[in-house]
Amino acid sequence: MPTLTIDGNLIETPQDTTVLEAVRLAGIDLPTLCHLDGLPPYGACRLCLVEMTAPTQSMISSCSYPAANGMVIETRSKQVVAVRKMMLEFLLARCPTSSVIVDLAKKEGLTETRFYSEYAGRADAPGSELCILCGLCVRVCSDMIGAAAIGFNGRGENRQVASPFFLQSEACIGCGACAFVCPTSAIRIEDHDGQRFLRMWNTVVVLQPCPVCGNSFSPEPMIFLRNLAEASTDLWGICPECRRKQAASKFHSVLG
Repeated sequence: MPTLTIDGNLIETPQDTTVLEAVRLAGIDLPTLCHLDGLPPYGACRLCLVEMTAPTQSMISSCSYPAANGMVIETRSKQVVAVRKMMLEFLLARCPTSSVIVDLAKKEGLTETRFYSEYAGRADAPGSELCILCGLCVRVCSDMIGAAAIGFNGRGENRQVASPFFLQSEACIGCGACAFVCPTSAIRIEDHDGQRFLRMWNTVVVLQPCPVCGNSFSPEPMIFLRNLAEASTDLWGICPECRRKQAASKFHSVLG
């Protein structure tokens, strides 16, 4: 098992772990916005940068760098803190209305950014300006769900996440995984009138009605999931509220 020195403390880590995992094993809170357990490392937000002083000296992205025996890591060196603050200033300029970004910046002593921000100080900033291009939604849709319904579009300052050609995404199953993993809550889902609206993707998915109560509760394309899990028809066929009522009824009948 590799043994690393992290902020002056010896830490033993399992094989095939990353520096980020080792840092967390050491009980150190290292900020990340683009990292999710179960997905391959991406290194987009750069907030998890640390300074490696041995066996060589360099600044590394801890989420993607493998932990190795004899490493010496500093998570709060002067250089690391300076770079992390710079990245937070960029994020503040891009998403000044994001409470997540604002809170992370405050932890580093930042309350403003020196870079131009179109929406700084404006109460009417649109919700779409919360996107930090971390890529989590794109990767979870492709790598975990297998739908690849969204992707990156454009370059430079015009880069954004979108459905193909900004049209209805026929590959979207309406699962909501993209909204669940979004670190800044930029992706919002609305359910009403028997439909699920994913406005950032210009996509609408029909919701399946519960055969017991008639309330719409699940996107129809998600029915394919029943083939991927060992579950009864009752579990997939009715809404959560009706399932709870059925479970309670069975429980009372057993007790009675």
